[in-house]
Amino acid sequence: MRVMVLGKATEGNNGEPPTKEAFAAMDRFIEELVKAGVLVAGAGLKAGAEAKRITIDGDKRTIIDGPFAETRELVAGFQIWEVKDMDEALAWLKRYPAMPGKNEIELRPFMEAADLADYVTPEELATPREGERGKLGVA
Repeated sequence: MRVMVLGKATEGNNGEPPTKEAFAAMDRFIEELVKAGVLVAGAGLKAGAEAKRITIDGDKRTIIDGPFAETRELVAGFQIWEVKDMDEALAWLKRYPAMPGKNEIELRPFMEAADLADYVTPEELATPREGERGKLGVA
């Protein structure tokens, strides 16, 4: 199963560069994930001051420039992991290095083909996607 690991921004961690020690700890952890075949992708995100937010209401699109007032609504970074189940993902998260300040991480499973059974026929589910979309595993 694939899971998205979302590092949430907090008052002490809003996209600011980590300390050298915190960066080194995260680098070691990521290397462990790679060696275990768990890490699919991941990246840290820049501070909310450089972000844009787009709201969509029917045909109307509104662009809002960062920074945003509610830090807790921001994602500071992400990783995609391939694990056998949520228990394995939680075991990895218990080893996740802490960045300076309070840390909050959200773990969410991806929608997989079986979750789309109400929208797609079994034949469509059995047919792999072609091109880049298929390589990325996008349902």
